[in-house]
Amino acid sequence: MTTFSKQEKIDLTISIIVITLIFTFIFTRSYLTMDMFLLFLPISLIAVGLGFILHELGHKYVAQKYGFYAEFRRSDKGLMLGVVTALLGFVLLAPGAVMIGSPTGTITNEENGKISIAGPIVNIILALIFLGIQISIQPLVTLSNIDVMVYLYFLSQVGFSVNSFLALFNLLPIPPLDGSKVIRWNLPLWLITIVISGILTFSTYFH
Repeated sequence: MTTFSKQEKIDLTISIIVITLIFTFIFTRSYLTMDMFLLFLPISLIAVGLGFILHELGHKYVAQKYGFYAEFRRSDKGLMLGVVTALLGFVLLAPGAVMIGSPTGTITNEENGKISIAGPIVNIILALIFLGIQISIQPLVTLSNIDVMVYLYFLSQVGFSVNSFLALFNLLPIPPLDGSKVIRWNLPLWLITIVISGILTFSTYFH
């Protein structure tokens, strides 16, 4: 069973709140009003915030399955970087990471690879879920529900784009990104997942 410490719950809560506020600001900065801010707040929380946090929890879940110590710790500097860059009109964000420790003091390449790939796989699954919602919405639009459907369509579009990109970015074979650890463990699996995430990311430009 996945367990959470009090400090971890605090760090997860602060991170998802800051991420949600950052992306709500990004979505509404050109026409910032309280009504627009509140309208886009759920989109940022569901489509973006969950993508970041569930990615980290994917690492945590697999690490704890191995019996390792695994807790998310927020990065105040990384969150502040997100705030500052958002004010400049773009986002660079490093909300934190899952800190992992082994009772034996060692983690094999296989263990490290499986823990690392869990995060991007979560994002790929989320991207496919959002894509499925996006596709299923289109034939259901009527004049009576068009406002709701347009809102859901945009939410699913953002969720698809963000999670596809998060998977691709984290699978890059550059330390300390997940891809550098996955590629040391299983090159074919790394190739499959990065190709899938690349195709999904590329296809976001046509949805």
